[in-house]
Amino acid sequence: MVEFILSELKYKNYSPFDPGKVQLKLGVQPLALPEWIEIDQNFASQLAEKEKLLRDRPSQVFVSLTGSEAAQSETLELLLSHLQTYFEPIYQWDANQITNRLTGQVWQRQDYLPLELAGRLVQEDWVLLRSTPNGYQLAAGSVCFPLRWDLREKLGKPLSQIHAPVPGYETIAPPVDHLFDRLKPAYPVWRMNWTIVATANLFLPPDQEPETPEITYANAGETLWLRMERQTLRRLPQTGYVLFGIHTHVYPLHILADYPQLVEQLVATITHMPEPMLVYKNIHTLRELLLSYLHQFK
Repeated sequence: MVEFILSELKYKNYSPFDPGKVQLKLGVQPLALPEWIEIDQNFASQLAEKEKLLRDRPSQVFVSLTGSEAAQSETLELLLSHLQTYFEPIYQWDANQITNRLTGQVWQRQDYLPLELAGRLVQEDWVLLRSTPNGYQLAAGSVCFPLRWDLREKLGKPLSQIHAPVPGYETIAPPVDHLFDRLKPAYPVWRMNWTIVATANLFLPPDQEPETPEITYANAGETLWLRMERQTLRRLPQTGYVLFGIHTHVYPLHILADYPQLVEQLVATITHMPEPMLVYKNIHTLRELLLSYLHQFK
């Protein structure tokens, strides 16, 4: 039964590229509640990697502030309710123990903080944000697959400081704050983020990218990787915290050969992208190589 359910899950292809005039914007869309959590073909491998990271690097991948305990517990209970409704054949639990019938993993609830356990159960990473007089503050996080950022450095900081490295963020800071203020429990939203990296590693903190061979036109398809994040935002109904989910997908660049429309959008996006954003995404030195490589698939 579990194998059948998993095989029936339809993998979705998302297009995060804006082929028009590139400018920083929210790009959020309404999220149907049944589609909050996604399970794909990397389910078992990503959960195993999370277990390893939480065991070997616990302080790097899980943080929390005092006072966030109730929101953490609410997150776990909300997630369990969702899994029971939409993925019941995969998960089984009682008051003390949770079992993943697909992977064979078993967790004793008393052994983990609630948000840490929520991070172990699904492919999504989690960040909890609470409203303060200085804006929404990162109050807790279980993030095993960061993209060049350190969870420990962001703890306790408001969104304006968290996103300070993003070029032009100040122009969308007011709409972001407005979005967070307006977010209702029954109406979550989602958006996509993307970049191109020279590694398939999911755990990618700052300054820890592995050494790679010289990137050329001939090897770009196997050496470079398209990394996309499906990000979800929903308001917790009891504590009022905002729960930010991140589901990371990584593909070798050559996979785009099968998606000419995506190639066209990506070429247009890179062509029009301002230099500061190219630098921020760490693809400024690859721009011409990327365009040359991608043009063969148009």
